[in-house]
Amino acid sequence: MPSRTPGKWRFARTGDYISQKAGRSWGHRQSAPGGRASRHHRAASGGGRGASWRRPRGPGVGSLEAARLRASGGPGAEPMGSSVAGPDCCGGFGNVDFRQADLCVMTRLLGYVDPSDPCFVAAILTITFNPLFWNVVARWEQRTRKLSKVFRSPYLACYSLGAAILLLNVLRSHCFTQAMLSQPKMESLDNPTAYRVGLALLGIGSTFVLSSFFALGFTGTFLGDYFGILMEARVTTFPFNILDNPMYWGSTANYLGWAIMAGEAGLPGHRQSSDAQKQPRASRHASPTGLLLTVVVALIYMVAIQYEEPFTAQIYQQKASSSRKRS
Repeated sequence: MPSRTPGKWRFARTGDYISQKAGRSWGHRQSAPGGRASRHHRAASGGGRGASWRRPRGPGVGSLEAARLRASGGPGAEPMGSSVAGPDCCGGFGNVDFRQADLCVMTRLLGYVDPSDPCFVAAILTITFNPLFWNVVARWEQRTRKLSKVFRSPYLACYSLGAAILLLNVLRSHCFTQAMLSQPKMESLDNPTAYRVGLALLGIGSTFVLSSFFALGFTGTFLGDYFGILMEARVTTFPFNILDNPMYWGSTANYLGWAIMAGEAGLPGHRQSSDAQKQPRASRHASPTGLLLTVVVALIYMVAIQYEEPFTAQIYQQKASSSRKRS
């Protein structure tokens, strides 16, 4: 038997002692004069209506289980109202002390990023400016038709805005890459699995971006509806049958994959010095700065979606109402 072993016997006696201390702390052994259970114990046992708590047999282990049962609030457990009982773990966030939260992961990530770096600032500015630029210009054109008058064609005006947007996106990607190159890399992300994940994200993002462009066409992609170039019907083919705004989310996936898999060793057109080539591979991949900038890209796109979709819907509602009036 387990209790015959000297070491385990000592453990059983120690457990029994702990259970007795726990029982006295929880008031389990308190009794009223005359051999009757106290009011506190009667309340815990259901007020004497046949609900009673029986202590499991066995030295030490059963007593510990009884203490655990009382602490967990199971059937027959005593109420948690005593001064010894701790806060209820299921009482919601009111019992959580957020000052004790472990922020070492966030601190570690932010430790790789220098917000005062000029390349990082330039990346933030280009990420923020691009959607602001094309939305302001497109709405101005929708109200005034100035660009269409200057180019004498809404199509030429739309092509010109599309070319400007493409150039701005190239500039944004360049600033994004330079910000990653100018700041430290994360060693924990430098592994084959992370590289494959980044490569897969690049593939998925590129698929969404290119398929969106082919489904919408040039004018549909670059805000042609603001120039009066409206589509006949809503596009419901791939990838629009999977998610809304696939071009925005595909672009976000591209930046995320680039941040995970690309560092000095993976960026085209970047010549490595001999010292950089001698450094371990972990110092040349996986940029926390790129991850942070990807979050900024996603947030800016979410704001742009909230700004664009109602206005675009209004344009097509006006088209539908004018078509009904003509008919």
